[in-house]
Amino acid sequence: MKDILIPTDFSENAWNATKYAIALFKDEQCVFHLLNTYTPSIAHSRFMATSMNGSATDAIQYNSQKELEKLVASIKEIYNNPNHSFKTISSFSLLIDEVKELVAAENIDLIVMGTKGASGLEEVFMGSNTVRIIKSVKDCPVLAIPQYFEFKKPSEIAFATDFNRFYTLSELQPLLDMANTFNATIRIVHVQYEIKALTEIQQFNLSMLRKYLREVEYYIHTVTELNSVSRTLEVFTNELDIHLLAMLHYQHSYMERMTREPVVKRLAFHTQIPLLVIPELGMGTYAKEKKELSFFS
Repeated sequence: MKDILIPTDFSENAWNATKYAIALFKDEQCVFHLLNTYTPSIAHSRFMATSMNGSATDAIQYNSQKELEKLVASIKEIYNNPNHSFKTISSFSLLIDEVKELVAAENIDLIVMGTKGASGLEEVFMGSNTVRIIKSVKDCPVLAIPQYFEFKKPSEIAFATDFNRFYTLSELQPLLDMANTFNATIRIVHVQYEIKALTEIQQFNLSMLRKYLREVEYYIHTVTELNSVSRTLEVFTNELDIHLLAMLHYQHSYMERMTREPVVKRLAFHTQIPLLVIPELGMGTYAKEKKELSFFS
């Protein structure tokens, strides 16, 4: 049984992310945890002893719960998948805090979120809730779905790496699970500012990566950086018709660089494909104690 957390604000992009998750796991037994958080909209000074009126708080909570119930009813009416069950969480809390608590309390395997805006994943790198969750949640992968992306079986997956870090098998397990489940080709893409030979450390890390991927079809692509890493990956994923882009989020990684890139002032990350961000786990295991090392059965 997989536990999938889907934060929602009942917007179109949140609904699109929900549809993607349901389609992705259609053959898996899953519990989908649908989360809506709400906080007071009344601005107040920390020096003022202000509080929300009790009836106002109750009304907001009531609306949140009713919208979650409507969401579950819509999902069941459209998909009616016996493999799937749903839990709803309506919380008077900050989104990041609630997500972190739920990941620990409910043993969450994956967080699925929508990204806003016509340029989809561009929003991930512009201070959105998605990137805040990616930065804050240290022990659970995050799958970001662009607003207008329609589900496609991820048979072509790009994995962006610079080979500067040793990956553990546990960290790569979500990527391997995805490739094995969908019989996907993994395209390892190494973006360099200028093409040059790998260092000894990079060569070693590449050799270990090859061992991890020996059971799946994979190719290695080295490409020159175009203005920014994000722009380079945009071009790469478009040209090769990639269905999903995966990265490991660790210090000095591509992901770390992209969250710091001044995207508004540079060419934006306009790719319309989902982004899987895998947390840095070191030598520990990816799975929680009660879970197998797998997204999929």
